[in-house]
Amino acid sequence: MQLQFTKDPLSDAVGADFQNLNKFSEQQFSSLTEILFQFLLEPKETERFLRQVNEFAGENGMSAGPLRNLVKSMLLVPHAIGQTLMVNQLVDMEWKFGVTVGTSEIQKLGNIFLQLKLVIRKGNTTENVYMELTLPQFYNFLHEMERAKASMECFS
Repeated sequence: MQLQFTKDPLSDAVGADFQNLNKFSEQQFSSLTEILFQFLLEPKETERFLRQVNEFAGENGMSAGPLRNLVKSMLLVPHAIGQTLMVNQLVDMEWKFGVTVGTSEIQKLGNIFLQLKLVIRKGNTTENVYMELTLPQFYNFLHEMERAKASMECFS
């Protein structure tokens, strides 16, 4: 068996897992997908994820071991696809904090801001991307980067 869009071959075990997945009812598939997405959104909740997979196996009369292998296959394939489809790569980042001290347009002084310069590799070229964020926007950006890092560590 191979992936249609990359022509990369899948291991026999992964192929068998997906054949077994095709035997799931719509309800079973929906429930398992919900468990997987919840884990992808909160990858640090490994114990809860494993407990939910075991509960799912018990509720559906399945063996926990083969179900864990199936789940592993489901989690690994998007990772392989992501590696294949990766277009942009962050090469470097520069940042500067600043505080507004006076302006004719802004009444409130002392606002903290962050200027970012991201160097992104697009194929064989690099591109500079400039951003200016307020402090709350920066903390939100930082939180999203930490979530992305945790998700990527889950697959390595």
